[in-house]
Amino acid sequence: MGAIWTPYCGVAPQAGDWRWNLDPLLLVILIGAAVVIALRLEGRRRLFGLAAMSVLAVSFVSPLCALSSALFSARTIHHVLLVGVAAPLLAWTAPKSSGRGLIVATVVQAVLLWAWHAPGLYAAALSNDGIYWLMQISLLASAVWFWMKVRTASAPAAVAALLAAMLAMGLLGAVLTFAGQAVYAPHFYTTLAWGMTPLEDQQAAGLIMWAPASALYLFAALAVLGRLLSPTREVAA
Repeated sequence: MGAIWTPYCGVAPQAGDWRWNLDPLLLVILIGAAVVIALRLEGRRRLFGLAAMSVLAVSFVSPLCALSSALFSARTIHHVLLVGVAAPLLAWTAPKSSGRGLIVATVVQAVLLWAWHAPGLYAAALSNDGIYWLMQISLLASAVWFWMKVRTASAPAAVAALLAAMLAMGLLGAVLTFAGQAVYAPHFYTTLAWGMTPLEDQQAAGLIMWAPASALYLFAALAVLGRLLSPTREVAA
């Protein structure tokens, strides 16, 4: 029954099957983007850009891609890499933009995060490649937009936005952690081979969102506060 789901990364692998995704079009896009970044950018922007391409390769080319067809917790790690690691790296690769629009960017990112984790939309994404890529691109693009606005916003506004993003991620994680039943149909028949029931897999995903994923935004907020307070410390000294 699990074979009815045909996600982009292929059918759910069995335990120990570490399958790589060698989609030629995907490889051309990632390698081409890396070459453009290496040739056109300099200094930190080049480093950030190449690091972002490496994270995207881990997300879509490495065995994590296939594993995310089997485990919702792996899909969660995949999404955290997109919105919490690749997105800020890409935001710091791009030229600085105005900090205006931070509230809208924060809301859009949170809405898309919650929407794509609604069971119906999530199941649709694992049944159709077009919807799958719409999910991935919209999550990544909204997160890049969010981080670009955070980058240029005032410190108080940036901290508020980061804490709001942390809350959105943490609340979603809590909902999944304390749900009384598994709700993601594509994983009803794919988790047992990896030693977890569907509910245990879902709870693991919730804990990932609730703790390490939310912590990414908290650490970023603390870093902004640290930069805000450091001149004061120097003056006081």
